[in-house]
Amino acid sequence: MSDVFLGIDVGTSGVRAIAVDGAGKVAAEASTRLPPPDRDGSAITQDPGLWWEGLRDVLAGIAPRLEPERLRAIAIDGTSGTLLVADSDGTPLAPAGMYNDASAADQAPRIREHAPAGSAAHGATSPLGRLLHLQARFPEAAYALHQADWLAARLTGRWGLSDANNALKLGFDPVAFAWPDWMDGLGVRRRLLPEVRDPGTPFAPLDPAVARALGLSSRTLVVAGTTDGCASFLATGAAETGDGVTALGSTLTLKLLSDDPVFDASVGVYSHRLQGRWLVGGASNTGGAALLRFFDADRIRALTGQVDPERPLDHGWHPLPGTGERFPVADPAMTFDPDRTTMSDAAFFQGLLEGIAAVEARAYRLLHALGGPELWTLRSVGGGASSAPWTRIRARHLGADVAFRPPLHAEAAYGAALLARAGAAHG
Repeated sequence: MSDVFLGIDVGTSGVRAIAVDGAGKVAAEASTRLPPPDRDGSAITQDPGLWWEGLRDVLAGIAPRLEPERLRAIAIDGTSGTLLVADSDGTPLAPAGMYNDASAADQAPRIREHAPAGSAAHGATSPLGRLLHLQARFPEAAYALHQADWLAARLTGRWGLSDANNALKLGFDPVAFAWPDWMDGLGVRRRLLPEVRDPGTPFAPLDPAVARALGLSSRTLVVAGTTDGCASFLATGAAETGDGVTALGSTLTLKLLSDDPVFDASVGVYSHRLQGRWLVGGASNTGGAALLRFFDADRIRALTGQVDPERPLDHGWHPLPGTGERFPVADPAMTFDPDRTTMSDAAFFQGLLEGIAAVEARAYRLLHALGGPELWTLRSVGGGASSAPWTRIRARHLGADVAFRPPLHAEAAYGAALLARAGAAHG
């Protein structure tokens, strides 16, 4: 029987696991739901214990379908920027602050004074800002850990390890591959910061007691994971310089595989180090949420059939769900309030699709202008990827030189499984 490799994707609403064989064929999969995060003003938190329960549930669904000795490696991806602090036993000292938790926005000016402009630690939802609050609140804290870090440590018993992708927004310098000196000026307690490794490189085998409890082998290796966005990129099969992936979800997220890193925090551009190259990208506020501002899901489905991609309207719009944009232009005051009194719903809807496509094209051109490669192939994921009229509109804006390719897989857990496979070869 062939070896298998397991990827576990931990999102805000659920946990998903996919096991693949050496050829990348899916051998088993399982999923479970999570309750939504708790909200208290700008604070958005979740009990890490829920992640562990979800992980155990999906492993319970996977393990009976696999011979334990066949499972060579596990990799976990988590939401980028989700952070907690734990004591010396790994017990969380407070609920985890989620990726969109802005409760430490007051630390953004301090971070701006010390961090270079290109650092990914800037912003109202910066996990570094949350760490500054947490270390003051919990002097007994021993570890600062991301979602994927904490779960990997629960599996292995090895605390204080992270990967370069999850560590990026906490302030880690992926080019120097070190925690930078400017963090000392903020008073960051360095003993809290994890040891960082490349995604897909070995952490440790499963703890024997944990392996027995889960019905797995203690010989199974846990490797350094990644963020959900990077795992989603890997899942699509994009693997060459100039390959891009657009996620058409509530927001518009772009990633472009590059030989060199690109950083420009002023327009929301940063780079993830991944398997010897770099994922350059950013996230715009436009996307599905901008469509849902004007039409519900049923109306969107009905209007999609009335779109005529061969008769462009070209309003030059930049649709937004509210106030503010971050990429490919940073303008916290930007608004979108078109006059639609003379337009039919169908024409207005088509104008919105064209506007989002124009933002996407502008974003890829910006990545190239900042030093990234030209976009050569594009894979699309997310709810909007299945819209054939929208795909034709996007192709017109991106240009004839860009080849659209179907994604190999749409689940981040599949990308994490490929990372586990790479880690097994490493280890």
